[in-house]
Amino acid sequence: QVQLVESGGGLVQAGGSLRLSCAASGSIFGINAMAWYRQAPGKQRELVAIISSGGSTNYVDSVKGRFTISRDNAKNTVYLQMNSLKPEDTAVYYCNADVWVGVSRSYNYWGQGTQVTVST
Repeated sequence: QVQLVESGGGLVQAGGSLRLSCAASGSIFGINAMAWYRQAPGKQRELVAIISSGGSTNYVDSVKGRFTISRDNAKNTVYLQMNSLKPEDTAVYYCNADVWVGVSRSYNYWGQGTQVTVST
């Protein structure tokens, strides 16, 4: 019904930058919050950044000042600009969105995940 398609992951040296994108498509009436999560080997999945439909943002402490989440509502797309990357940022990054598929019906969707690897 709804798909989230991610792009932008890859391998980067410590101190470098990457920009992740996630575009939602399908039967969409609207999108509430959109977020980025990550999961490193042996660790639980954690919320990295979240942005409300009105543009309010929150970040996990470890990425504050380095990462920026943004969205383009016309394109149903959320972005994560990652600067000053550190090896501890290495993880699979997942896009997440609360999507209205009807006037009173919403579902939570996940992207497929994209690998981000930061080398020393």
